[in-house]
Formats: sequence, structure tokens, C-alpha cells
Amino acid sequence: MLIQWDEEDKIYVVSVPELPGCRTHGKTYEEAIKNALEVIELWLETARDLGWEIPKPQTLAA
Repeated sequence: MLIQWDEEDKIYVVSVPELPGCRTHGKTYEEAIKNALEVIELWLETARDLGWEIPKPQTLAA
């Protein structure tokens, strides 16, 4: 999960590099994480329903 601050829109933007198209945002850091956990769950549920391969988690270097 990659969380970045968007200065222009004043929101936290979250993407999950391992899951194509899995993105969300929140007005606060906490809201962004909450939304991300929900969208990850939905992405995985859809992947299972459609028979997609679920990628293994990656570790990003700092």
C-alpha cells in the first residue's frame, strides 16, 4: 500500500501496486487507510469471483 499526500486536492491518495486499478483516497490519513482496506477487500473478492490470479504481496524499499 502506497500512501501519498496530494497537495492540490488536500487528500491522501492510496494505491496498491500489486493490485491493478486498486486506488482510493481520504481526507485524513486514517480515513485513507480505512478506505484502502475496504477497496482491497473488494478487489480480492472480485478477483476470486472472476478467477483472476491474486498477486503475492511485495515489500517496497524506503
